[in-house]
Amino acid sequence: MKRLTPVTKEIGEYTFYIRPFSAFTAANMTGDLANVATPILAALAPLVVKAVGAPDGKVLDTDVADMAPSMQGAFSGLSGDKLERLSMKLLIENKNISVEGPDIDKAKLLTKDLADELFCGEVEDMFVLMWYVIQINFSGFFKKLAARFGLVGELFQKAQTTQNTAPLT
Repeated sequence: MKRLTPVTKEIGEYTFYIRPFSAFTAANMTGDLANVATPILAALAPLVVKAVGAPDGKVLDTDVADMAPSMQGAFSGLSGDKLERLSMKLLIENKNISVEGPDIDKAKLLTKDLADELFCGEVEDMFVLMWYVIQINFSGFFKKLAARFGLVGELFQKAQTTQNTAPLT
């Protein structure tokens, strides 16, 4: 079952276990993502061009190290309140992320207090985690939305789907 099978992602010295959103939660969040998608798509356009030219052509499989500066640039144009709200919805409110690491013995639900501690002074890692959550839950959303944006949309349409659209086993 997709919702019960977490996707494991490593960020720094921490391992995050991300369970996909329910279909209705994802549908609800689509509006919030649409509000931020335009600046994100604009920031990602150079990476899309690079990915489409790559042998596998997978946009959402772009290396996170390449993605982080673009994500920060995209988010810098957003209002702080909207970004904080989106961060909370993606990372905390749906209670779909657990984390373990050197100072966390057993996987623990990511709460606001724990996220504040983990990402204090390293907010770029929080953006990376947000990217993973978006990647896991909305990879098809970005391709379909991008199709409405001229050349960028054409480039997204040429890109392959990610491994995250395969069954999560």
